[in-house]
Amino acid sequence: MSFPKGFLWGGATAANQYEGGFDEDGKGLTAVDVTTNGSATEPRKVTWKKADGTTGFSPMVWGSDFAVPADATPAVLPDYYYPSHGGTDFYHHYQEDIELLANIGCTTFRFSIAWSRIFPTGEESEPNEAGLAFYDKVIDECVKRHIEPCITLQHYDTPLALVQKYGGWADRRLIDLFEKYATVVFKRYAGKVHYYTTFNEINAMDEAPYLGGGLTDPTPQNRAQGAHNQFVASAKAVRAAHKIGSDIQVGMMLAYQPVYPETCNPKDQVAAMLNMERGLFYADVQAGGEYPKSRLIQYQREGIKLDDTPEDYELLKQYPADFLSFSCYTSSVVTADRSRNENAQGNLGGGTVKNPYLETNAWGWATDPDVLRLALNNLWHRYHKPLFIVENGLGWADEVAADGKIHDDYRINYLRYAVQSMKDAITEDGVDLIGYALWSAIDLVSNGTGEMKKRYGLVYVDRDDWGNGSLKRTPKDSYYWYEKVIKSNGEDLA
Repeated sequence: MSFPKGFLWGGATAANQYEGGFDEDGKGLTAVDVTTNGSATEPRKVTWKKADGTTGFSPMVWGSDFAVPADATPAVLPDYYYPSHGGTDFYHHYQEDIELLANIGCTTFRFSIAWSRIFPTGEESEPNEAGLAFYDKVIDECVKRHIEPCITLQHYDTPLALVQKYGGWADRRLIDLFEKYATVVFKRYAGKVHYYTTFNEINAMDEAPYLGGGLTDPTPQNRAQGAHNQFVASAKAVRAAHKIGSDIQVGMMLAYQPVYPETCNPKDQVAAMLNMERGLFYADVQAGGEYPKSRLIQYQREGIKLDDTPEDYELLKQYPADFLSFSCYTSSVVTADRSRNENAQGNLGGGTVKNPYLETNAWGWATDPDVLRLALNNLWHRYHKPLFIVENGLGWADEVAADGKIHDDYRINYLRYAVQSMKDAITEDGVDLIGYALWSAIDLVSNGTGEMKKRYGLVYVDRDDWGNGSLKRTPKDSYYWYEKVIKSNGEDLA
């Protein structure tokens, strides 16, 4: 027994990091379109403007420390570079990029549709036909090449007009607007697209609420409300999809990483448990269909009161996610000593420390050879839903060698561990895994830092941190290695 017949092998991308064409064919701005570039040491910035003409920015730090001034509106300003505007220009290279995937035998391509390309402000009465026409071409190109599209409906790109007008997902009005958008997409691509996810890394509402929900004032109350509104919107999307076609599967998408306690000290064990429960709350609701009591107790303790209805909870119960997709790059180590925070980068929450048994890259992310097996088992035994890994990969400052090639043995080593880890979960543990879409198919802008230098792709794109370059695509060594993996259905990892 190994990878099952029909297992989906492919790569993943996101419109806000990859697509480009930010103002072409009627597309509206998104929350990310007012987010600048940054680096490993300099945070990205959300730029804004006040009514009196004053401009400024808010550093995009993790957690509730981020906020846009109450009297300011997120806006594009001169003299800043916004990497989402161009990405790596999939908008004009989609045929070439999909051909690159097809040439190595990929059978799935996870990408996102930009909501604001379909409804530029989110509130139009009719969709933007030019936006739909673009995705028509992308999807038809995939289908022609026997590549199964896996589409994310919102990947960190709430329409900016909804951020400016309503404060993003903290407002319930976005629920029905999202349902309308999702329904248009489901109907348009019925019979062609069978896998959707609603919100990318929905638990980002806790750690990156501006990206996850367009929240400009991410108080605990607003984050809780934003999450609730996305839960309800997702359930409504599942309901709409099932009415349109029985072959449409709508999943959830979680940012997930296994957590190790630093020691056998019971307090470290409890710290690890609480960290895990915090991250899995979102899957408990979307995959499990109801709020865990621990989260309701927390809301009561913190004085959080949701703007909700009895119908909300019926929807969550009746229309949970059809499958659970997730990103998983690394693991983290947690200690009960909250004063220590040796390696927060890449980890969910504070109180994390370095794992002495694992190597890390320049951005502090550890390579854990068993992380996918652990993640898959944890999620499978908790939810008993089909699983789909839609992000996993290694960011590195790849360079073109003197021979004109990109020799990324470090990425091949990382991916070799990943494939073996998945294989162990399937063959040894009986986990139901649909497929694997590594991050990323093609080089794109790093979400966390806004850099091009931090590259994940199997294919190198000639573009630098400031948008300069020819955009020429060059397959890396890992591209050809992955071809062997796909064609052997995960058997040839040499």
